[in-house]
Amino acid sequence: MKHIFKKGKSLNGPTLLLLHGTGGTEQDLLGLAGLIDSNANILSVRGNVSENGMPRFFKRLAEGVFDEEDLILRTKELYEFLDETAEEYGFDRNYVIAVGYSNGANIAGSLLFHYQDTLNAAILHHPMVPRRGIDLPDLAGVKVFITAGINDPLCTEEESRDLEQILSENGAAVQTHWENNGHQLTRTEVEAASEWYKQNII
Repeated sequence: MKHIFKKGKSLNGPTLLLLHGTGGTEQDLLGLAGLIDSNANILSVRGNVSENGMPRFFKRLAEGVFDEEDLILRTKELYEFLDETAEEYGFDRNYVIAVGYSNGANIAGSLLFHYQDTLNAAILHHPMVPRRGIDLPDLAGVKVFITAGINDPLCTEEESRDLEQILSENGAAVQTHWENNGHQLTRTEVEAASEWYKQNII
């Protein structure tokens, strides 16, 4: 997978896994990572799927309707990529914190839904529920920060609350930050995520 790796203060410290939204690239969230933890290692990944020339992490059948078969395949691909890059670059595989926006948040959520111990924590900006009606792994010890917009037309308030409930019921410690905005990623969301990170991760 096309990616950028930047060594931080220590390979034994946290590694931020940056996952862009639809149409983004591995460059998109680098500035955001600096606001969250300027000392962390960075692994920023470009989605392998193209939708009308726009990079994504998995296919969708329509707006808000995921191609579940492809989602499962691409989640496995990303999971294996994390194992491979941890070996290649030497970062601590058990200290990976996903930072995803929109489509990137959804693939990060899918990692949590499908693989135990894949992420130490996750910051999910405007995520949806990846899949419904499946058994999740035990997420005890995993910390998740969700940011959501009450007026988000793509990711409804109900969707965000459902995701929070599902993750919590499976052991994750979840906190949600609400804004009176739509689907855009705002500076105040990032600041809230940075504050949560300082209190919960480092």
